[in-house]
Amino acid sequence: MGTIRLELFATLDLVAGAPGGPEEDPTGFPFGGWQAPLMHELTGAQVQAAYEGTDALLLGRRTYDIFAAYWPHQEGGQDDSIATLFNRVPKYVASRGTPDLSWNGATHLGSDLASAIGEIKNRHQDIKVVGSLNFVQTLVREKLFDRIDLWLYPIVLGVGKKVFDGGAVPTNLELLAPPEATDNGVTYLQYGRLDGTPQTGDMSAERQ
Repeated sequence: MGTIRLELFATLDLVAGAPGGPEEDPTGFPFGGWQAPLMHELTGAQVQAAYEGTDALLLGRRTYDIFAAYWPHQEGGQDDSIATLFNRVPKYVASRGTPDLSWNGATHLGSDLASAIGEIKNRHQDIKVVGSLNFVQTLVREKLFDRIDLWLYPIVLGVGKKVFDGGAVPTNLELLAPPEATDNGVTYLQYGRLDGTPQTGDMSAERQ
């Protein structure tokens, strides 16, 4: 059975929309490209390592369109290894419409999400969800993910699409590896989803 991994870049207030550039969010978000000034060599190496072994991508429609317009033209360039990976592996696209599936290996995800995810996990071992915040929120709400790889950036934006907007449900997680931080404050966190829901307690009882 394969693993669904959510690959996310977010600010301290968990804004994760449009990290790469202004064109990623057409709604007038004023901080498109917020990640670029904080890029770090260690973060790049962490992302590279996280993507090693990926044998399928699971993408929302908007992210798929951005990737399909960019990555097919990047092999042989600065991001050659990621481009080669993304161009080679199957891409499963979540969309209520009819996306252009001309990018090599692209397939429209079925309307029965739980069933489609189950079939993908039976077919592949390491499935990455990159960007695709609306879709991520659906996967989180339905608990159709297995782990979160989260790069947390030391800025607060106050506006923008957040990781858990409309998608949060009570969920237990476990830390899978010690946090790693760059010298400019970007922290890499790896969590696995656990069964059950969070428990509560009474801190005052602990002090008696």
